[in-house]
Amino acid sequence: APESLMQALEDLDYLAALDNDGNLSEFGIIMSEFPLDPQLSKSILASCEFECVDEMLTIAAMVTAPNCFLHAPPGTEEIALTCWRKFSHPAGDHFTLINVFNAFKEASANSANQCNNEKWCRDYFLSCSALRMAEIIRAELAEILKRIELPISEPDFGSEENTLSIKKSLLSGYFMHIARDVDGSGNYVMLTHRQVAQLHPFSSYYNTRKTPEWVLFHEFSVSEDNSIRVVSELSPDLFAEVVPQYYFSNLPPSESKDILQEVINHLSPVSATKKEQK
Repeated sequence: APESLMQALEDLDYLAALDNDGNLSEFGIIMSEFPLDPQLSKSILASCEFECVDEMLTIAAMVTAPNCFLHAPPGTEEIALTCWRKFSHPAGDHFTLINVFNAFKEASANSANQCNNEKWCRDYFLSCSALRMAEIIRAELAEILKRIELPISEPDFGSEENTLSIKKSLLSGYFMHIARDVDGSGNYVMLTHRQVAQLHPFSSYYNTRKTPEWVLFHEFSVSEDNSIRVVSELSPDLFAEVVPQYYFSNLPPSESKDILQEVINHLSPVSATKKEQK
């Protein structure tokens, strides 16, 4: 549909993938080297700047591979949730996926027998085939980075600085995927088209006492009861620091936009000047 095509071009423009003539920019050409959604390509390239490439490659592989969480058989739902909580990360689902992948790699290293590996996955209600696919995708993405001579930083997962860097990298690509819990009951309104969504049952925030107010999400699914999948907590300050102003100015009016505008207004003139120069 023409509307979809125009929206796609607009999204590429927001991601700085197009030049003033509508052709691929130099940055867009590098983004197109990756067989991924443009937002994910942008996040990987941003991770080179924020020095969290190792972790971003794992996230990219995990969200590109099939869902690693298996639907628990009737009567075992609580057991499955207990197993998954062992991988849960307070910063959100993107970080939880890193924990799952790292635990799978560790289990693989400790087990020479493939059957034992599959048993480990079954015990944790995880898909062995999905995790193996993530391994393959991650290796391919790492090869692309080497081929185009981009740096791969050393792993530093777990540190506070690394967590912030990963959020900045994700936000660099997924600033169009921001939602806010407007009433404190898990009703998330998306900034772009103001649709209301709920957290997906596989989210580590699902059924927790306190859900984050602001989140970045990987995808929105209408077919699964208007749910947002793979979400991580975000602060308005981080949004104001990373998100392009020209994208923000085109957002439809809302209470959430007003809150973010206040945060942007509180940015010191020095910070604003530095961001403009960058």
